[in-house]
Amino acid sequence: MSFRHVIALAALLGAGSLAAQEAAPPAGAPNTAAAAPAAPLKPGDATAGQAKIATCGACHGIDGNPASSQYPKLAGQHESYIARQIELIKSNQRQNPVMMGFIASMTAQDMHDVGAYFATKTSLPGVADAKLVARGEALYRGGDKATGTPACMACHGPDGRGNPGAGYPQVAGQFADYVTQKLKDWRDGKKWSDDDKGAIMPAVAHGLNDNDIAALATYIEGLHATDAGHTAAK
Repeated sequence: MSFRHVIALAALLGAGSLAAQEAAPPAGAPNTAAAAPAAPLKPGDATAGQAKIATCGACHGIDGNPASSQYPKLAGQHESYIARQIELIKSNQRQNPVMMGFIASMTAQDMHDVGAYFATKTSLPGVADAKLVARGEALYRGGDKATGTPACMACHGPDGRGNPGAGYPQVAGQFADYVTQKLKDWRDGKKWSDDDKGAIMPAVAHGLNDNDIAALATYIEGLHATDAGHTAAK
């Protein structure tokens, strides 16, 4: 290559470099090519949610009533509560390795749509153990001053429907096996988040022994949300 060609090539490369520098934003300047802000969150859409629950249904049932009592019923649960629990799991505040694989790509809108879908379903009623109903009802409706256990219905309501505005879930009809496991976790100090809501249940359950947990769990399974004064027993 001749000297003249080398000079011409250098000039060309220099011009290209200068053009690139001129095209780049100054250091510290806002990047106008950044991604557009996310769309504002809308109330959950049950119809949209129906198209998003295929993987959820494998464990929780397509209608939110699972075949196995190791999984919680989602039917009739509040949209906001479902969305919050998914977010807690996704952010690793609530530990659930099985769920992580299913929700990793879910957006906040997906969470609310799925919650809205399950909220439209009806939780199938359960049946309580007649031998434990009396103690379970006493705890649910009156608590136990001796152990510092407050009445469950103070937050979850006399019919077990909960309070969505305050973030308290529906518990009526929930599987006794699932409730038992969660109450034992909370009694042992496990919590699902570091905010005020996360500290509620460990404080509530700390005084419960295994017998009280069994009684409370079976009473809740037999509690029918449509009738505040009725618990089916066997």
